[in-house]
Amino acid sequence: MTHDDPKTLVSTEWLALHLKDPDLRILDASWYLPNMNRDAKAEYDAAHIPGARFFDIDDVSDKRSDLPHMVPPVEKFMSRMRAQGVGDGHQVVVYDGAGLFSAARVWWLFKLMGQDNVAVLDGGLPKWIAEGRQIEDLPPVIRDRHMTVRRQNHMVKDVTQVAAASKLGDFEIIDARSPARFRGDAPEPREGLRAGHIPGSKNVFFQSLLNEDGTLKETDTLRGIFEAAGVDLNKPAITSCGSGVTAAVLSLALTRLGKLDHSLYDGSWTEWGMFPTVPVATGDA
Repeated sequence: MTHDDPKTLVSTEWLALHLKDPDLRILDASWYLPNMNRDAKAEYDAAHIPGARFFDIDDVSDKRSDLPHMVPPVEKFMSRMRAQGVGDGHQVVVYDGAGLFSAARVWWLFKLMGQDNVAVLDGGLPKWIAEGRQIEDLPPVIRDRHMTVRRQNHMVKDVTQVAAASKLGDFEIIDARSPARFRGDAPEPREGLRAGHIPGSKNVFFQSLLNEDGTLKETDTLRGIFEAAGVDLNKPAITSCGSGVTAAVLSLALTRLGKLDHSLYDGSWTEWGMFPTVPVATGDA
């Protein structure tokens, strides 16, 4: 059962109750890896939660970077959100079509941009549909709304900062990829990347934090999973993954635990695995 918190996570029941609130804005932030063979925008066009806007993770990004969907410049984020009619005074709820996969990335991006009233829909669209709740295929009616952005630079890390943290051990670096990819036993979905993990990092597979219906596990269970992976929750944390998407599921879980001293490695393994001068570890440690 979700303990509803409009700043982190809300249940399908909460959203159904608030669906007609004038200041609610719902974002479909579905995004899939190529091997998932799903078209997020086509699925949104066919069926979405009433009033939802489509948030394109690859479009609302820094096109100057060679890395996928890096954090966009502040001005671009503001103009894209204005065009979506999302701005000051709104309560934002983000969901995705996988349950809980890419929505947390957009939640984190809003937090990075200084937006506080943003929550992920627990269990996402699959849970909403399984409960027989209303969906539509209509485009939303959009009115411009200005958004005031205050970028929280401490919430994001680059390769230099992560390399220093890996050497010094002053942060817990937590990797959300599957155990096989973490160990270097499974190939990376993107070509040209070395296999393995950031030296000193710990592995908490993002799916291990989820129930079968795509909802986030209870906080006591989440705490136990991090601790079992050897994560010292008293240390500041850096979350990482393949390309900065599922790392945000870890960030959401840490926030649910009341832990706020964490940041996300935006380049994640796509950058680290390609960077010739940084070391790579394999195996479990």
